[in-house]
Amino acid sequence: MVLLSHGPAGGIRNGADVVLQQAVYAIAGRYEPIVFGVLLLGIGGFLVARDMRLHRGPLRWSTFLLMLLESLLLAGIFGAVVGTITANLLHLSGLLVVPGGAIEHSALATRVMLSLGAGIYEELLFRVIIAGALDAAARRLLGWGPWFAGGFAVVVSATVFSASHYIGPYGDPWAVQSFVYRLISGMVFSALYLTRGFGITAWTHTLYDLLVLAL
Repeated sequence: MVLLSHGPAGGIRNGADVVLQQAVYAIAGRYEPIVFGVLLLGIGGFLVARDMRLHRGPLRWSTFLLMLLESLLLAGIFGAVVGTITANLLHLSGLLVVPGGAIEHSALATRVMLSLGAGIYEELLFRVIIAGALDAAARRLLGWGPWFAGGFAVVVSATVFSASHYIGPYGDPWAVQSFVYRLISGMVFSALYLTRGFGITAWTHTLYDLLVLAL
């Protein structure tokens, strides 16, 4: 990603990446790249240290291997399930599924970069920040139970996730087909985040995008 940012693909960015970095830029100005990197590493390191204290044990590489295998399995299931649901819904509504955008015809390295960015930044913004905040607010402020709060967070965050792909100068042209597909995808990822956490969700999203865009 660092190398590509200085090449022809430097202008192609994941939308969630842009949103997060612009938020930091509003505060840090030209020091944004350093501040943003330090924030990501600092927060990540804090969470790892916290979990290690809670579990009172070292990191086990077997856990990372099992997470990778689980994410690979979920990525395959995700493609089959979401694709089938979307196709059936669009068929019932009389719409046809359209082919993907121009990004599928870009260089392989660019597609890999965007797949990584989607897994990290989209899950961080739409699942950890938005879905997590909505779920917590519904429970603590509205007194809803976990099922209602989780369902509310899933639907709203997925709607925002899908709509965000059509905003800004680099947004995709509006199409009902792609909106429905991304809405269903967002609901699946949000539900996965609330049940399995950020790590599994981020890797599942990354691996799914790699399967679709890079392979």
